Amino acid sequence: MGNRLSKIYTRTGDDGTTGLADGSRTEKDSLRMEAIGTVDELNSAIGMTLSHDTPNEITLCLTRVQHDLFDLGGELAIPSYVTIKTELTQALENQLDKLNNNLPYLKEFILPAGGKSTSCCHLARCICRRAERRCVSLNREETLNPAILTYLNRLSDLLFVISRVLARHEGGEEVLWKREKLQD
Repeated sequence: MGNRLSKIYTRTGDDGTTGLADGSRTEKDSLRMEAIGTVDELNSAIGMTLSHDTPNEITLCLTRVQHDLFDLGGELAIPSYVTIKTELTQALENQLDKLNNNLPYLKEFILPAGGKSTSCCHLARCICRRAERRCVSLNREETLNPAILTYLNRLSDLLFVISRVLARHEGGEEVLWKREKLQD
């Protein structure tokens, strides 16, 4: 394979459009580009999580997810191309179950807080939910591979569980939500 990015700027996007991988052009603020951009942002947030101390099992899991997300972004960039399969969601579910089995039962909601890796993972979970919403919006206009929506939904669950694992790894405690009465 030759040099894919031999020139970084092309000036072709100066008019507010961008090229998709199939050669077609679309507005930079189209639903498709919003979905692609949010998946890219999610991948970056996972990279931020990995830049902190994480257990080897989490590092391997999230690195695999980053590769999956790159494929998912590619699928979004090439209309009618399919790369995300249901097996990827099953792998997330297997990892989620394995990690969740070692955690105490949750009786209250937890706040998205904690140490550096925990907080980054909570942020990634929130971005994942937004990526899912962007893909749902796009799916209303153009039918997407249903495995994309399922994958993102399950990934946000996995990121929540990983946040709980990371809170323990960092030696911290989860911050439980407490309903406080408003003062008059």
